[in-house]
Amino acid sequence: MAGGGSVARSEGRKYEGGVTAFVVIACLVAAMGGLMFGYDIGISGGVTSMDSFLRQFFPHVYKKQHGNDDHRENMYCKFDDHLLTLFTSSLYLAALIASFFASATTRRYGRKASMLFGGLVFLAGAVLNGAAVNVAMLIIGRLMLGVGVGFANQV
Repeated sequence: MAGGGSVARSEGRKYEGGVTAFVVIACLVAAMGGLMFGYDIGISGGVTSMDSFLRQFFPHVYKKQHGNDDHRENMYCKFDDHLLTLFTSSLYLAALIASFFASATTRRYGRKASMLFGGLVFLAGAVLNGAAVNVAMLIIGRLMLGVGVGFANQV
């Protein structure tokens, strides 16, 4: 039982495994999935508040943000837009759904094929987002990024 700064010994089962290089690498790869999500949260949050991005893809949000000098309105209310929310959350929703399909894919074709598929879909989504000229391309690209992240995290 843990208490204070010490741990009481128990007569429980002793685990025979050790910390090997494989275990350390597996833990690092698993942690990278969390880093990918955290990095995306930081990037998408920063991008969605950039004036140039809002002007090109979400002009109604840009007008709401800059057109009203009413200081009684909360800044977060100016970003209250369903399409902007869909843009931000589409990656996470796609990752959640893709992780369910990734387990079946991994079981049938193996980890290497699943990682390759996830990486290719992620790459295609990144290219699509980089070349986006409208909101539909952005959201489809984010969905593809989410599929790649979901496959990578599950595998």
